[in-house]
Amino acid sequence: MRWAVLLAGGSGTRFWPLSTPENPKQLLPLAGNGSTAEEAVERLTGLIPRERVLVVTGLALADRMRDRLKLPAANILVEPRAASTGPALIWATAEVAARDPDAEVLSLHADWAVGDATAFRRTAETALETARRFDRLVTVGVVPSRPETGYGYIVPGAALDAVSRTVARFSEKPDAATALDLMAAGALWNSGLFAWTAARLLAETKIHTPEVAPHLARLVEHDVAGFFAAVTPVSIDVGLLERSGAVAVVPGAFAWDDIGTWQALSRVRPKDPFGNVIVGSAVLHESQDCVVWADRDTVVLSGVEDLVVVQANGRILVMPTERASAMKTLLDALPPAVREVHG
Repeated sequence: MRWAVLLAGGSGTRFWPLSTPENPKQLLPLAGNGSTAEEAVERLTGLIPRERVLVVTGLALADRMRDRLKLPAANILVEPRAASTGPALIWATAEVAARDPDAEVLSLHADWAVGDATAFRRTAETALETARRFDRLVTVGVVPSRPETGYGYIVPGAALDAVSRTVARFSEKPDAATALDLMAAGALWNSGLFAWTAARLLAETKIHTPEVAPHLARLVEHDVAGFFAAVTPVSIDVGLLERSGAVAVVPGAFAWDDIGTWQALSRVRPKDPFGNVIVGSAVLHESQDCVVWADRDTVVLSGVEDLVVVQANGRILVMPTERASAMKTLLDALPPAVREVHG
């Protein structure tokens, strides 16, 4: 049977001050009316039923995820500690295998914006079929729309069939010039949408992922805490996909965006005639290309451009749009009494 694993941990600090430990970005309506996590589960309708959707998250969010996503309690997998996507996905896949040894697994993130849910499901189904047919780990590559330097790229290799190809190599977060060269060569964005059979993922882990492999026996013994205490944090891309020779890529024919910073809202939300994205109560006068989120009070901007302005949880943030990716640097510089918000 087909299963899905939704990665929904993290505190979403890049969306400060709106995102808080109690209400992080995956529970916020950043791309539309529903939270990104809720939209991710809804997107699976008709492909994978809710009873076969597992969510990996932290203890602080477990109850809220279960209630908001309307999932059985047994489908909420609580990480004892954050150890990146490698241990999380390997653990979740082992859990799926314990329930269904012949399972196919689709892995996705809870903070994406997807423009065409039907095309997403069609691509996901192709990825799952490719994983089963060729017994490979499959990554979905999205056709780039810009020379994005914050994403990884996939260079396709030899054809497996009319759609699927091997992976020649990965290129992680290239500079702008290299990104343009990769796009010209037909490279794809590494979306983070993956598919595999549970058996193949675990077999490849034993061969290629020393950060995790020696500790897999703990999962057989249901010692999840011991497993997470013993593993070395590593992403699934670095720890397995870039090392394995059994990887395939399927192109994704749908609009996709990793909602990573406030700037991303200018790509995934409607704009006014002057290029502004406005959520909440705001008045913009002779201003353009701004992202404004007003959580309670009315915000007024006049004669400005390319700004992010956020009013939420008792804080007001104003920064040039181009600095949105440097949120961690800003937060590290703030006094704790200012940085720490709750809501």
